[in-house]
Amino acid sequence: MFKVLILAFDGVEALDFAGPFEVFTTATRMHQRLHPGSAPLFLVAAVADLAEARQAVAARAGLRLLPDHTLADSPQADVLIVPGGVVDAPMASATTLAWIARQAGTARITASVCTGAFLLAAAGVVGGGDLVTTHWEDVAELRERFPALRVQEGPRWVGNGRVVTSAGISAGIDMSLHLVERLAGRALAERTARQMDFEWTQNETEASA
Repeated sequence: MFKVLILAFDGVEALDFAGPFEVFTTATRMHQRLHPGSAPLFLVAAVADLAEARQAVAARAGLRLLPDHTLADSPQADVLIVPGGVVDAPMASATTLAWIARQAGTARITASVCTGAFLLAAAGVVGGGDLVTTHWEDVAELRERFPALRVQEGPRWVGNGRVVTSAGISAGIDMSLHLVERLAGRALAERTARQMDFEWTQNETEASA
């Protein structure tokens, strides 16, 4: 059983959040179909920088999300997902960046979608020489703001050991299927993609050791 925490914040790109959420929850359903009576494989929860849980955050374009936890009461993640979108507010929040760094320090896998890579960099989760990617439109800015990173444009996701970053928006689905494969095997990842009626694009780059 893996605890998957997805960061939510005002301005989060809806599919950056919902794509990984759908992958991990669908993978759990598929696992239970294959193994009736088994415990949930992934427990997925949203976490936001709020005074109390169950207050809504407004995703980009107005979709409202109700987080399960605040930063203060969140459990420890096995898998931490940091989405992108309009990241100015979380980038300016020392509390949010410290939470990302603390969770990433013990998580089995930390992953970002789209401009979530900026948050990983600002939190110090990725740094000197690390290979990362982001939305094609934001590649130049990521290189400018964090020149020590090796920013790749083109792959759907980039693996850096325990840290994985994806390109823009829908690429988070491809990356999340890759994470399901890493944690639970290729067969479940392929079954999940099929259930979602999603054509899994397996275009990745792995950093050399």
